[in-house]
Amino acid sequence: MNDTVLEMNGISKRFGGVAALSDVSIDLREGEILAIVGENGAGKSTLMKVLSGSYPAGSYTGTIRIDGAEQRFASPADSEKAGIAMIYQEISMHLDASIAENIFLGNLPNASGVINWKTVYEKARQYTDMVGLNVPVRQTLRKLSASQQQLVAIARALSRNPRFLVLDEPTSTLTESEADVLFNILFRLKERGISSIYISHKLKEVLYLADRITILRDGRKISTRQIAETSIDLTVEEMVNRKIDEMYPKRAVPIGEEVFRVENLEVVHPLTNSKLIVDGVGFSVRSGEILGLVGLVGSGRSETVNAIFGAIRRKSGELFLDGRPVRIRNPRDAIRSGLALLTEDRKKDGFVAAFNVTLNATLARFRQLARHSVIDRRREESAASEYVDKINIKLRDLRDNILQLSGGNQQKVVLSKWLMTRPRVLFLDEPTRGIDVGAKAQIYELICDLAQEGIAVVMISSELPELVGMCDRFVVLSEGKVAAERQRGEADEEALLRLATLGMG
Repeated sequence: MNDTVLEMNGISKRFGGVAALSDVSIDLREGEILAIVGENGAGKSTLMKVLSGSYPAGSYTGTIRIDGAEQRFASPADSEKAGIAMIYQEISMHLDASIAENIFLGNLPNASGVINWKTVYEKARQYTDMVGLNVPVRQTLRKLSASQQQLVAIARALSRNPRFLVLDEPTSTLTESEADVLFNILFRLKERGISSIYISHKLKEVLYLADRITILRDGRKISTRQIAETSIDLTVEEMVNRKIDEMYPKRAVPIGEEVFRVENLEVVHPLTNSKLIVDGVGFSVRSGEILGLVGLVGSGRSETVNAIFGAIRRKSGELFLDGRPVRIRNPRDAIRSGLALLTEDRKKDGFVAAFNVTLNATLARFRQLARHSVIDRRREESAASEYVDKINIKLRDLRDNILQLSGGNQQKVVLSKWLMTRPRVLFLDEPTRGIDVGAKAQIYELICDLAQEGIAVVMISSELPELVGMCDRFVVLSEGKVAAERQRGEADEEALLRLATLGMG
């Protein structure tokens, strides 16, 4: 049994009259990966902010010990000096500085105050190679994708040579291959005796990586188990405090006539004009039906729905609504035609971070809520309030900034924005990405409600169990083409994955 190297004992933290943590204790062993899971609001981030020194000693009760010696961190710098490196879900780096500068920020190699840039770039390349980032280290961060920026954050943490690595949803923006690189890094660090605390909503990922798992709920520790002693079902039940008889609340809904059809859709690849990323795709969806678009990364799923919606340019393709041709040149045309698109990345193009809940919820209906080109604030708040109640968005006040909400509630606000347009067809691109299991169940219920109202739903998800559990029919895309079509009950996860991989069916 490995020795315990880090302990947090009896940690309690309050914000005013609200207890965010109540007597939480965890321990971390040498060379161990400890997973901490729980719904949004369970206390995971608060506990890690105590460990990082973001909440300094004196602002909480309880003790932190490393190798048995009590630690009192007055700031994140103190925590870092003790060997703790944090990798947060929200990337906080200097976008206009280079990759190398971000990796060594505050710790640039120098001699008598003179920075040795040759050494900086050589060492930076060692760390970018380590995380599988094949980009020149002089490149500015602003030019990188979100997943590449996350890899830089991981490289920066590794450059500190930490004893303890804390990762908060580190794969939320990573591709599958990038996530695999991270997992291999963690396994190599483990062999060197470096310990990790891993926080993620992706339970399959957690069960693959971790040695033990600690579950938090409502600011309290519920259990700590060896991975071999738990399962996804048991973990979910302890997280949400109820039996999960059926993860996906699929209901039998009468499926009506065809509402929407696309034929011969083509979209040029963003990186090369000589290649199509969507190549002759066609499908239809009917009233009350939930259609799943299945495919691997690069299969053209997101490009298909974005091109239909007019958000990206299509080379060719015909669209039909109720059997009649419809012309959609931009998202405004799409909305007028009764289409709605919940995009893959809510933070990038789903909501406006500077706006409050009301403004974000009514973004797509500004024209209808205006009188003589002036927004009627009373009507606006009334409309927002109606949908907050209708889809059970948890918040303190409609004037709260949307960033104050949990990921699941942010997603509900974005969904309410589109429901206010009263769509005939709703495209959902990764509707449950980055939200906890309890919020996922609420989103699934809502999707079923919408289908029951007769809305035609087209759903994209990287989680095959989600599609198998929720959809009436599947269209499988492979390399930009339709590889197969299957009805519910005709294909399981393995069969759909095989079709998506082989591109034949």
